[in-house]
Amino acid sequence: MTWISVGSLAAWVWLLLGQGFFWRTDVRLPRRTPPDAWPSVAIVVPARDEAEVLPVSLPSLLAQDYPGRAEVFLVDDGSTDGTGALARSLAEEHGGLPLTVDSPGEPRPGWTGKLWAVRHGMALARARTDSEYLLLTDADIAHAPGSLRELVAAARSNGLDLVSQMARLRVATGWERLIVPAFVYFFSQLYPFRWVNRPGGWTAAAAGGCVLLRREAAERARIPDAIRHAVIDDVTLARAVKRTGGRIWLGLAEQVDSVRPYPRLGQLWRMVSRSAYAQLLYQPLLLVATVAGLAAVYLAPPVAVVTGALTGSALPLAAGAAAWAVMTGTYFPMLRYYRQPLWLAPLLPFTAVLYLLMTVDSAVQHYRGRGAAWKGRTYARPEAAP
Repeated sequence: MTWISVGSLAAWVWLLLGQGFFWRTDVRLPRRTPPDAWPSVAIVVPARDEAEVLPVSLPSLLAQDYPGRAEVFLVDDGSTDGTGALARSLAEEHGGLPLTVDSPGEPRPGWTGKLWAVRHGMALARARTDSEYLLLTDADIAHAPGSLRELVAAARSNGLDLVSQMARLRVATGWERLIVPAFVYFFSQLYPFRWVNRPGGWTAAAAGGCVLLRREAAERARIPDAIRHAVIDDVTLARAVKRTGGRIWLGLAEQVDSVRPYPRLGQLWRMVSRSAYAQLLYQPLLLVATVAGLAAVYLAPPVAVVTGALTGSALPLAAGAAAWAVMTGTYFPMLRYYRQPLWLAPLLPFTAVLYLLMTVDSAVQHYRGRGAAWKGRTYARPEAAP
């Protein structure tokens, strides 16, 4: 236990100082100077059975205070709850930006439903507009009135081909408080925003709920055809853009919020587990390494503290307590960003156990043929896709 606790402390010192300062939450939209002429934007919203959240999210898009031309294309991806009809009625009720609602039919083999809908929305936009930018946003995302204006100004001012903001997820229930801030914390640990935003760096990621993409960069990267099978489409999209010479930026949102509720543990579990094994490239060895890493980094400190206290071993107790303290301190900024009480921070090891179990469950469901399942569809790993 001595060596494990010391190793865990060393890992946390490295994470604190050497992992792109992932724990900081001050990566917000960069410099924004209004352009002389505002470019046109096509807003593409893939939607499948979203009648519950659409009355909140869609009016926020239609009400965008954007000085240039903008148009919304909502793609109804085989909904059975009246999503398309509701979208049309909301547009009639609220007015604002022009709205087109259409359906692409069932996705072709080898396509995920969301990317098939995005493809259709982009085709509609090309036929209807000469838009310079595409805003790809999810149906559960609400935008403040100035959101689009700020995104475009940031892209133009900094020569960015892709600007993505991680929407502030809803945190209202006990399970959401325990799991949601940690979701963003773990994501930023895996993809440190400062590394993502470094020109020429290898790290690439985006947050699918809010992606402003320059049309020329999308064509150069063959988006979405080149990533048509991707379950984790946002990260894959960012990699494709960066790989083809595009400049990308990712940070935390101030004017973009997810309105989708996840009040129960089962809903949060499915949100994470549906793509966790895909994140590990469906590789059993990566799964084993991830489980071992989570245990060594997140579980070892509290175990060392308890073991040291019970056995009177000073070194494991001290090293474990120090590692736990560093872990707790790195979680404070994310809890502040989500306006949550700081006493949740020492519970991060328990939350890590839940994520560990979700990841294992994701692999189990994959091998049972139910992996990467979402809204009635199950996707094969890319190598097995037709």
